[in-house]
Amino acid sequence: MNTNKRPENMQRITTPEQAEAFITEQVAAIQSQVGSGGVLLALSGGVDSSVVAALLVRAIGKQLVCVHVNHGLMRKGESEQVTEVFRNQLDANLVYVDATDRFLDKLAGVAEPEQKRKIIGAEFIRVFEEEARKLEGIGFLAQGTIYPDILESDGVKAHHNVGGLPDDLQFELVEPVKLLFKDEVRVVGEVLGLPASMVHRQPFPGPGLGVRCLGAITRDRLEAVRESDAILREEFERAGLTEQVWQFFTAVPDFRATGVRDNKRVYDWPVILRAINTVDAMEASVPEIDWKVLNRISNRILSEVSGACRVLYDLSPKPPATIEWE
Repeated sequence: MNTNKRPENMQRITTPEQAEAFITEQVAAIQSQVGSGGVLLALSGGVDSSVVAALLVRAIGKQLVCVHVNHGLMRKGESEQVTEVFRNQLDANLVYVDATDRFLDKLAGVAEPEQKRKIIGAEFIRVFEEEARKLEGIGFLAQGTIYPDILESDGVKAHHNVGGLPDDLQFELVEPVKLLFKDEVRVVGEVLGLPASMVHRQPFPGPGLGVRCLGAITRDRLEAVRESDAILREEFERAGLTEQVWQFFTAVPDFRATGVRDNKRVYDWPVILRAINTVDAMEASVPEIDWKVLNRISNRILSEVSGACRVLYDLSPKPPATIEWE
């Protein structure tokens, strides 16, 4: 039996009652699989890992150790927010690891997208192994794998928690939501009592800004992605678009373009704006954004982001495998 194949007769989870039934089933499955063992969870603070964390806390309590790895590819202020919410507000057993230099050194000069993803995924596992060695009784690695991750990793692109796993993985995997689509995960999260701001948080890829800093990652372009992304998020929130648009982000390519700054010619990077709408992360469409909003975002990026000389808005609808730029 293929445990990574969603049964054709599996009902779509759309109601609290269905979510409750799923939670009850998974809590029992987790307890049966884990027993008295310790579980290590990669907690990014995103929807998927947060729902898995809540499921595991309900099932095994303090047997769970959450690890948040700052790989230097997080959005602006994100690691600080994860620490505040999970450690200070939710009282989770959280270990914070700053591995910025370690990841960026590994990625230096690597331009091929799949190679970047696999390096990031493998390095994540190495970090977890190191943290596990500091603990006793850790035999399991929990992940927020969802069904689109599995579908896309089958010959399309590797996900850090599917195609990037090393062959000598020392842990047994715990993946309680791997057969669910994103909309189902959100329903489960709501029933688990997670805050709305977390359950409906915008999706963020495991490799983080590494797939939005196109080509070989450099620290200056990475910072341009981070700062431009923060501006985009601020302006979408100001315009009341955060509840209307499923995912939005910026990307910075590894080529330069001619622009004008302070009445002088410059040769710097274009910044690409991307916004898409979807229900299940399987089909995507491009929302119509008011020109005043786009103009304000463009002006702020060009005046506040070092190295940015043009702003482009991507209007092409894309299937889920290419929602991200790499």
